[in-house]
This record gives sequence, structure tokens and C-alpha cells, in this order.
Amino acid sequence: MSDLIDVPRGLNGVVAAETTISDVDGDAGVYHYRGSSAVELARTRSFEDVWQLLVVGELPDATTRATFAARVSAAQADPALPGLIAAVTARTDQPLAALRAVWTLAASARSSAALYDLDSDARLDEAIAFAALAPLALAPGAAGGRGVVADYLERVTGTAPDDAHVRALSAYLVAAMDHGFNASTFTARVIASTGADMASCLSGALGALSGPLHGGAPARALDSLDRADDDPAAWIAGELDAGRRLMGFGHAVYRTADPRSELLREVARGLGGDRVTQALAFQEEAERQLAQRRPERPLHANVEFYAAVVMEQCGIPRAMFTPTFALARTIGWTAHVLEQARDPKIIRPAARYVGRVLVG
Repeated sequence: MSDLIDVPRGLNGVVAAETTISDVDGDAGVYHYRGSSAVELARTRSFEDVWQLLVVGELPDATTRATFAARVSAAQADPALPGLIAAVTARTDQPLAALRAVWTLAASARSSAALYDLDSDARLDEAIAFAALAPLALAPGAAGGRGVVADYLERVTGTAPDDAHVRALSAYLVAAMDHGFNASTFTARVIASTGADMASCLSGALGALSGPLHGGAPARALDSLDRADDDPAAWIAGELDAGRRLMGFGHAVYRTADPRSELLREVARGLGGDRVTQALAFQEEAERQLAQRRPERPLHANVEFYAAVVMEQCGIPRAMFTPTFALARTIGWTAHVLEQARDPKIIRPAARYVGRVLVG
């Protein structure tokens, strides 16, 4: 095929679609949601407010906030939901697997139609309903009515959280809701472009997020802190000498400091503790050694590094780090699915064949 266009590996820098949801400027080190600084939103707004901004398009006032909260509560109060979740969790103790299964079964129970066959209001209902299922499927239990973040944190830790931990986790979740056309978001949009149902779009995105190069890094970053505890400089040098990457450092987009990491470092400092002190020292040493080895390409701590520290300080076990990331990113996925569903063009790239030539 002579009309194929060569593109970089991994589609780096290739514009695949237009979006009004978020934008990342990797050179300047900033990103925003619909024109509002994502970092400032994480500092000042609730999880529910930013959820509404992403899927509806505007930050709420008092009236629309109450209306949106009622829609979320109605979805979580579905009488069929506890039995459905119990049936799934009786067969798996893996939160991501449970979420995929709950979404699939809920789609059947709701008789969810293909997005192609729904109008915009019905699509929004699907988006809110399936995102509202995520915190309950990932951490089963009743919704306590104090807000998504506080309820989720109590179910995960087994204790009522204090306000500082709720604020810290909320900041992380808001900061992680969306971040351009990352692998899982692009997966969701590809599936949405076929006109598929909401659960299929979200399940595909969740599969992409489960990979260690995407959503699995926070726990691995904390593992690094554990292994380097006695002598971080020597441990870091050993990893780099062996050609291994430091999990939690470097980013495919940012050429400067990751603003999400800077936000969460600020949050971690506010929580305090020996682990935070250790993380700050580890970051300084890691960035020093990375700069010495690759002065042409500065590598900084990314969002996963301090996300791990913040989640641990909030009492979240490591096995729940990636599921907690999935809770945040589900909001962004639903926003992108809604946006993609308005475009009737299916996403269908080409591949260049480089195998054996047909003979005969």
C-alpha cells in the first residue's frame, strides 16, 4: 500500500483525535481539565465536583451539585447491586477482575444498549451509573453517604478516616482522573468508536491500565523505597548500572517536572512521617544520579512515586494502589467515551507488513 504514512513507534506525538476534556503540555509541565488547572482543582475541589466537570462539562453550582449527587446515589442504591457484587467477590479476591466482572454483569442487568443506539442523555446516564459502581466493586460495602472518597477509604482501611487523609486521597484521585491520550484512555476511545456499550469501553480500558508499564507502577515504586532503605545511593546506582529503570521516575510526555508529582509531594509533606522523609531523600538522590548519567534528558519523579507514598500514608495497602488509580481514571474514561461516541468515524489505523513475501 503506497499511501501508508510512517509514524513513530508507540504513536508518540501523533494526533489521533480532537478533545475538549484535558490537555497536557509536557514542555511547560502543566495540564488542565476543560481549561481549569488540574493541580488547582485537586487542591480546592471535591472528587464529585471534578467528576461533574469532566463528564458534564462544567463545574457545579449548589443546584447542579445536588442533582449530580442524587444521580450517583441512585446508581449506587440499585437493589440488585449488593447481590451482584457479592456473587463476583465470592469467586475472586482480585479487585480489578471484580470490577471488570461487575461492569459486565451490570450491563446485562441494566440491559445496556450500544452507545451508537443511545441519545446524549442516555449515554450520560450510562457514564454516571458505571463510574458510580467502581468504588463499590473495588472495595465492597455500603456507600456511607459522606462522599465517594471518604466512603471508599473507610471500606479499604476498615476504619473511619480523618479529614487529612480524605483530603490527601481526594487530591490524588482528582489529579489522576485524566491525562491526555494515555494507553487506557485511547483504548476506551477505540472501543467507543465502534459504537459499543459503556461497559465494554470501560472494561477494555481497565485491561490496558492493569499493565505494569501503565497503572502498576505505584506499588513498584514503594518496593524500591523498601529495598533501598539502608543505602539508597548504592541501591540506585546498582539498578542503573544493571540497565534497569527506576519505577516512578521519568515520563513519556513531561520534559520537566511532573506537576502531579509536585502536588503529591506537597500533600505527602503535609501528612509527614518517616516514609515521607525517606521518599524525599530517595527522590533527591535518584534525580542526581539520573542527571549525571543522562544530562541531555532530565528524568524526574513522576506521579506514581508520590502517589505510592500518599496512598500508604492514608492506610491503603499496596494491593489496592492500582485499583485506586483505576477508580480515579474511570472518571476520565467515561468522559472520553462520551466524547468519542459523538463522532461517527471508527478508529481504524493501518499496519505495515514486514513479514515473508507471498510466494506463488
